[in-house]
Amino acid sequence: MSKSGTIRTGIGGWTFDPWNESFYPAKLPRTRQLQHAASKLRAIEVNGTYYGSQKPATFAKWASEVPDGFVFSLKASRYCTNRKVLSEGGASAEKFLTQGITELGDRLGPILWQFMATKQFDPEDFEGFLKLLPKEQDGLPLRHVVEPRHDSFRTPEFIELIRKYGVAATVADHEDYPMFPDATADFVYARLQRGSDDISTCYPPEDIDLWAKRLKTYAEGGMPDDLTLVAPDQTAPNRPRDVFAFFITGGKVNAPEGAMTLQQKI
Repeated sequence: MSKSGTIRTGIGGWTFDPWNESFYPAKLPRTRQLQHAASKLRAIEVNGTYYGSQKPATFAKWASEVPDGFVFSLKASRYCTNRKVLSEGGASAEKFLTQGITELGDRLGPILWQFMATKQFDPEDFEGFLKLLPKEQDGLPLRHVVEPRHDSFRTPEFIELIRKYGVAATVADHEDYPMFPDATADFVYARLQRGSDDISTCYPPEDIDLWAKRLKTYAEGGMPDDLTLVAPDQTAPNRPRDVFAFFITGGKVNAPEGAMTLQQKI
């Protein structure tokens, strides 16, 4: 067994006009932007799948344009998560999972299920939702991560519940949304959202170093000692974990540089 899991850093999407100046080479065709981004980064979180379905051929094309070891994290459809009763979203979840995502093959990373900031924790309903998330699709193993954005989820009961199903919760570095540093699955998923367009590396150098240390600790099976766990009395297995970290939202202009700098530190 290796002593550490694989750490991948990345960004949200690959189409953003300011990146034509700050990230992509001059005159690079848009049709080659994904190839360039994948040559510099190790993962991309796809937001478009939250708003609408894609064709199987589209996923196959994405997979063909990135190197071995690169992965796409897909944000699940809003129709699965933006509902009053989550456990009644089975048809929407099935539609999302059967649209052709398995055409990505081993380029498929975690699936992110993001909830509205007004959605509160209902243990019974949320467990019903977790039961809708299959461990595989068309023979391809699936990894699931949830992103609650209401403080009611910061309870040991929530951590115990998602650990029961092998689901991760986002380590969200955000001004308003709660962070869930507890390791509850065989991977950790961080969304770094406090960057600034005024900082060339998105995050300040000292914060890049801090996150590099945290991610390496997670990958080696430990827990960062400077993050407050939601359920400190629950013990997470000490084993290597894959780690995903995305520079999202804040400081988006320089998010690619932040991801590349963090990857170099690791």
